Amino acid sequence: MEEISTIPQPPKERMQWLDAMRGFTMILVVAFHVAQMGFDQSVKQSSSMSFLMLFRMPLFFFVSGFLAYKASIKWDSETLFTLLGKKIRVQLLPTIVFLLFSCVALYPKFWPALENCLSSATKGGYWFTLVLLYMFVVYYLFCYMESWLKKQKCPSWLPIVVLFVLSLALYETCYLPKLCWWADGRRGKIPSQILNYTSLIQFMKYFPFFVFGNIVRRYWQKAQRLMDSQWFFPTLVVLVVFCTMDILKWHTLRMAWANIPSTLSKFILLTMVFMYFRHYAQYFTQSTIIGSSLQYIGRRTLDIYLIHFLFLPNLPAVGTFFTSNKHNFVIDSSLSILIGLLVIAFCIITSNLLRISPFFRKYLFGKG
Repeated sequence: MEEISTIPQPPKERMQWLDAMRGFTMILVVAFHVAQMGFDQSVKQSSSMSFLMLFRMPLFFFVSGFLAYKASIKWDSETLFTLLGKKIRVQLLPTIVFLLFSCVALYPKFWPALENCLSSATKGGYWFTLVLLYMFVVYYLFCYMESWLKKQKCPSWLPIVVLFVLSLALYETCYLPKLCWWADGRRGKIPSQILNYTSLIQFMKYFPFFVFGNIVRRYWQKAQRLMDSQWFFPTLVVLVVFCTMDILKWHTLRMAWANIPSTLSKFILLTMVFMYFRHYAQYFTQSTIIGSSLQYIGRRTLDIYLIHFLFLPNLPAVGTFFTSNKHNFVIDSSLSILIGLLVIAFCIITSNLLRISPFFRKYLFGKG
């Protein structure tokens, strides 16, 4: 059977800077949760959260989509079911275990806490692994269909472009509640309740970034030439300044139109972070302290994400202080990141302790 793609494969050597970037993104995720849940800060009141939330999760899904593409895989039914089974085991079981344990450990009453988590689209914070599973299921089914379309002489670029357009259409419905009432969970409609209970609303919000990362990987050689061009990065900088300023300060676009600069800023900011780590790849290798540290965190993202909710501080006075005083991006971000690094350290210690058991290593963290 022919391969699913005739596009030249990316370099076979491991991209160490990509692992480091994933570690950097994990730090931002934990720092955000420290500020939001630990300091009880509001996104609108924080001087850093409103900016960081524009790209931290989109970047995470972008990397997942980037790494998901494997040009050498031959897509048949056996491959499809094998990969689906593995992803379900790796993503679903640990999520259920840690969600249940968090309801026991973090809340005074188990059943009300579990009910609240299940009815929320964010699942008490554990939505990410569930939504990532949805993305891989959709992507694997897409790859299986794509391999069949190639046999029918379908242009190689068409299926992934169609998938990206469809993902953007789903994404847009999340921000048009007047037109797409079924996607607005606040209205209490049955379809919107289903989207919340299943966290599919989160899937709709972030799937375009997964597909975008996959496209960059598929056309890696062309993407690198584009990123290395003299005009590309300056153009991104100019666009992102206007987009972020409109989101955070100007608010010139109202209602549904406000989603235009928001969407552009997400794609542009994650692209700029991606370009930064690629451009300075020599600083993020195993031979450097910062590179090896970020790579270690990047290889333990599943462990950290599942465990870190158990170690978040309970310091609402910090959030009150930042709300009462003039905001400073550096101080606000630095404190959240510093506490976040401490939380990550405890997560890694806990992970290493649990990994002593081959059973836990396999079923909690997906490592055989």
